[in-house]
Amino acid sequence: MDKFKQLESFVAVATLGSLSAAARLEGIAPAMMGRRINALESRLGVKLLVRSTRRLSLTMEGEALLDNAQRILHDLTEVESRISQDSSKPSGHLRISAPAGFGRRHVAPLLPGFLRTYPKVTVLLDLSDRLVDLIEERYDCAIRIGDLDDSQHIGVRLADNRRVIIAAPSYLAKFGRPNTPDDLSQHNCLSFGAQGNQSKGWLLKQDGHVRAYRVKGSLSCSDGSVLHDWALAGCGLAWRSLWEVGDDLKAGRLVTVLDEYAAPPNGIFAILTERKHLPPRVRVFVDLLKSTYAPELYWEKH
Repeated sequence: MDKFKQLESFVAVATLGSLSAAARLEGIAPAMMGRRINALESRLGVKLLVRSTRRLSLTMEGEALLDNAQRILHDLTEVESRISQDSSKPSGHLRISAPAGFGRRHVAPLLPGFLRTYPKVTVLLDLSDRLVDLIEERYDCAIRIGDLDDSQHIGVRLADNRRVIIAAPSYLAKFGRPNTPDDLSQHNCLSFGAQGNQSKGWLLKQDGHVRAYRVKGSLSCSDGSVLHDWALAGCGLAWRSLWEVGDDLKAGRLVTVLDEYAAPPNGIFAILTERKHLPPRVRVFVDLLKSTYAPELYWEKH
């Protein structure tokens, strides 16, 4: 930066023909301007200006430097202006990670319209329940569901995630409905194995407190969509998010149980590495998610 400041000062002095005039233009003392010129001459090892009490003139080396310095400073200004203008327009490659089930239902359908609006953006959508490392793997944004415990990143809450215990009518007709959380021990519960937000048990509220209920059953799987399918097939009870099973509840293919014991919702978040200086492509994508997911009507329709 000092080198460019020295060049700027030299060009100002050479074009204005006076240290005092150049100093006034920048709002500094003439002595400061003189020190910059001295530092530039010392660094280059040549005399650039010949100063007298009456006039200031360029040496041969000074004339050669002036032509090149003006071109360099002009090119720098052009580049900065171009980048500044381009940075306000969403463009470039957007890398997104989202849970497989949620991503298929609620992220992927938004992207065709997003790209029509921002044709200079390209997108990679990685659908996986694995928690990616945004920095190491160079993702711009990750959608995560549940309580956040990663203080390294910034979480933007997009919506509440309501969870319900569901079963097929055929299962309840055969085995009856649980009336309290303690009754879960008498039912075949379709569990998420030892991974994810269900690893500590199903969270239910009783007597004003949220408790984790350990469940057991004949089937478990690390893929939530499989648990969903097993519940539809009448294999047992499952604890699923409303965004996943809402359509089946409206159609009567599934019903909820123990609604009065439902725990408060956790969140659906966009995870970012920083909040400031977001590339426009990331900012407009997160804004799209927020505006889409925020209305309650969206979840009723989806």
